Amino acid sequence: MIVAVRKPLAEIEALLEAHRAVAVVGCRGCVTVCNVGGEKEVGILAAELALARRTKGRPLEVREVTIERQCDPEYVDALGGQLGGVEAVLSLACGAGIGFVAERYLRLRVLPGVNTVFLGVTESGGKWSERCQACGDCKLGWTAGVCPIARCSKSLLNGPCGGSMKGSCEIDAAVPCAWQLIVERLTERGELERYEEIAPANDWRSARDGGPRSVTREDLT
Repeated sequence: MIVAVRKPLAEIEALLEAHRAVAVVGCRGCVTVCNVGGEKEVGILAAELALARRTKGRPLEVREVTIERQCDPEYVDALGGQLGGVEAVLSLACGAGIGFVAERYLRLRVLPGVNTVFLGVTESGGKWSERCQACGDCKLGWTAGVCPIARCSKSLLNGPCGGSMKGSCEIDAAVPCAWQLIVERLTERGELERYEEIAPANDWRSARDGGPRSVTREDLT
């Protein structure tokens, strides 16, 4: 799941300062799951924006729209019929959705209402944590399901470093040492001998450093 958090209201107000009619567009994907960009959050933000501007004596027309996903053309293209008369779109989708809407509606200002944080999981109600950096060369089969790229503070493929203590990372005692978790899981499975295998250098050509990535499935095109 892509995890995001809403931008502060003051920052959003500043983004919309020059506009008199905007559409707040939510997404029923990941941002709904993490309670930041779904239909409910669209309604709350729209009310906050309208009230803030009304108190300043500069009314703001706010249209509320929530679509299935802002990262798929079939939904984004259909959005156009609901944007007539607005000067800007405030998207509550992740960065991918925000950029895709902007790509489809070049004459509209498409602005971010959230900050995209990481790929993660729901640990409990209201708590999410990072699990993946989308490096393109998954090691989870080798590391018992614990990602050393995302969960080790130094992204070590052969760890732990000398800074872990009592199962915690040296950067923060509240952060579990990823390699301690890997060793514990391998031990639980009776596969601790795999820990002695030396991992080769990662092929970072599949990661973000080479520029924007894409995937093409010929069987689907």
